[in-house]
Amino acid sequence: MAKPKIIEVKESLKTLKKLLKSISPHLSPRIRMLIYIKENEQKGISKRELADIIGVNHNSIQNWRKAYINGGISLLLDDGRKGFKPSLVTKEAHKELEELLSNPENGIQGYKELQEWYNHTFNKSIKYTTLVEYCKRHWKTKIKVARKSHIKKDEEKEKSFKKTLYSSSMLQ
Repeated sequence: MAKPKIIEVKESLKTLKKLLKSISPHLSPRIRMLIYIKENEQKGISKRELADIIGVNHNSIQNWRKAYINGGISLLLDDGRKGFKPSLVTKEAHKELEELLSNPENGIQGYKELQEWYNHTFNKSIKYTTLVEYCKRHWKTKIKVARKSHIKKDEEKEKSFKKTLYSSSMLQ
């Protein structure tokens, strides 16, 4: 059986424990690894023992130790995640979409038609799925929704129909 690799951890236990409390949960096993290495600095601790204690794969321990040796704690904590991706829909486009979707007389029949309107109005190409998810997230839209009333409905004809309906029902 091979001897465990002895790594010198430059940070103090106090510093590592303080860092463990402030770091995000997905990076905490890396700091716990350094704490166990620091506690067993004289005799060393194998990657498989560390993996069992921390509850990760031994290959992860090997990668993390290599990262710490090559670049210190900064490279160890760098997980390569990028960050926030800005929205394709601008603030002005959001306002116009909101006005269009809240107007019951807009005449938009579905997301395909909305996508075509968006692409034509803003001279930008947006994917169907992106637009659907954006509308669901902001206005809780659904693919098929019954309209409250028909777009081309004549209000005067509706009033006269209701009057005649009411008066004819009274005669019976």
